Amino acid sequence: MLEIKNIDVHFGMIHALKGVSFTVNDGDIVTLIGANGAGKKTTLRTVSGLKKPTNGEILLDGKNITHTSAQDIVRMGISHVPEGRRVFPTMTVLENLELGAFLRRDKDGIARDLKMVFERFPILADRRKQAAGTLSGGEQQMLAIGRALMSRPKILFLDEPSMGLAPLLVQEIFNIIKDINSSGTTILLVEQNASMALQIADYAYVIETGSIVLSGTGAELMQSEDIKKAYLGG
Repeated sequence: MLEIKNIDVHFGMIHALKGVSFTVNDGDIVTLIGANGAGKKTTLRTVSGLKKPTNGEILLDGKNITHTSAQDIVRMGISHVPEGRRVFPTMTVLENLELGAFLRRDKDGIARDLKMVFERFPILADRRKQAAGTLSGGEQQMLAIGRALMSRPKILFLDEPSMGLAPLLVQEIFNIIKDINSSGTTILLVEQNASMALQIADYAYVIETGSIVLSGTGAELMQSEDIKKAYLGG
């Protein structure tokens, strides 16, 4: 479904991504793991159209989207939940969710998807008239995911969904990710909690200093001694 081919990204003189290549197959959960500053966030932002590569290609369903605008990439089926959730704090929960469907015109479909989000996240239904900025961190993360789902994505990008959450909420968020995937949405996950990410990933890539250095199934990387030492505390 998604193919990244030899992507280079620069920030001025800094070579942030160096020939990054990977694929995301339809229906999979794929995770990128790596240390802070390795290039995970830059990779998501580049594929989402928020940062333009200096070399390489990005293909979605075989179509080259390398120089496509961010809004058109959303129209084509990629939705991005950014690190830090980025909800609109003074707007209500309902207004945030409606913004997720901003590019859509199918009113009946939007209504059905809003109902689906409220069924998946009952706390959001209870607080639909509440300002998003007054929600807890976990509730804001649910809102950010719900808002992204309102665009009806083929692929959902999740950037550090567990950041700043209590352990019980982390488990809940990962259960939600698995449920979304089982409902038919492909997922590309960036996550500092490598153990949790690898447990649910069909396939995983390790990125270090802007380059992919290792790949394999989630189960294979969980058993790698190098991964255990570097990312799993083993």
